[in-house]
Amino acid sequence: MPGHFQYSVDNAVKAAGLAVGAGIPGVILFGIPDKKDEKASGAYASNGIVQTAAKAIKDKYPNLLLMADLCFCEYTSHGHCGIVSKGKVLNDPTLTLAAKTAVSQAAAGFDVIAPSGMMDGQVGAIRKALDGAGFSDTPILAYAAKYASAYYGPFREAAESPPSFGDRSGYQMDPANFDEAMREVALDVEEGADMVMVKPALPYLDVLKAVKTRFGLPTSAYQVSGEFAMIKAAAKNGWVDERKIALESLTSIKRAGADFILTYYALEAAAWLA
Repeated sequence: MPGHFQYSVDNAVKAAGLAVGAGIPGVILFGIPDKKDEKASGAYASNGIVQTAAKAIKDKYPNLLLMADLCFCEYTSHGHCGIVSKGKVLNDPTLTLAAKTAVSQAAAGFDVIAPSGMMDGQVGAIRKALDGAGFSDTPILAYAAKYASAYYGPFREAAESPPSFGDRSGYQMDPANFDEAMREVALDVEEGADMVMVKPALPYLDVLKAVKTRFGLPTSAYQVSGEFAMIKAAAKNGWVDERKIALESLTSIKRAGADFILTYYALEAAAWLA
């Protein structure tokens, strides 16, 4: 993805400074550990890569809102979003690790915990763990309607997290299924989600609109790597006006109901709109 890189902790602090300077109120961190294993131990280590980065960023920019992506695909040796046994992702054992990871992230200084693994019951397990550890004020941004999308390809390469076998359609949603999105969001809201997300954004504007209308919670949409990369590639070939089409896409996401947008265009969009 042009303009996006894997950062060391010191360079992550510098990147956070660019966001602050551009007037961007918050960022989300994803981590790639030095070593991966079957139990994703790097995700919940107190000195893990995102925990270390969060502490460093908060020390320099205490008012920048930090969101922690909580998933295990970057941390597991097999690239799946949970504990695997005999070729299957095990939901309930994964919840234990999700709860442990959430507490570790909150203790490191993250303002928002954003579980993205699409395990059943993950929001409830995380809320219980955060409350029990004294982080009852730490909100949860649930990746509540996350589809098994082909638009994630560039991110998976950048984050070194493609699954080593199979795919993630067993726990992410069928792109053709609208009703399941409503059920999944409802479950996350019942379990204590403070905010919800629809991912990807542009191909699912109908879902985004329905989620915002039905539930009324602060609602996010994630303009994912494939959406970003397609615009970049088309612009590079001279087929589209990058600034106009990027802002048009972001405007459509906002118009459909997103209260805030996660996008790889954040810095460029902030400059264009300044």
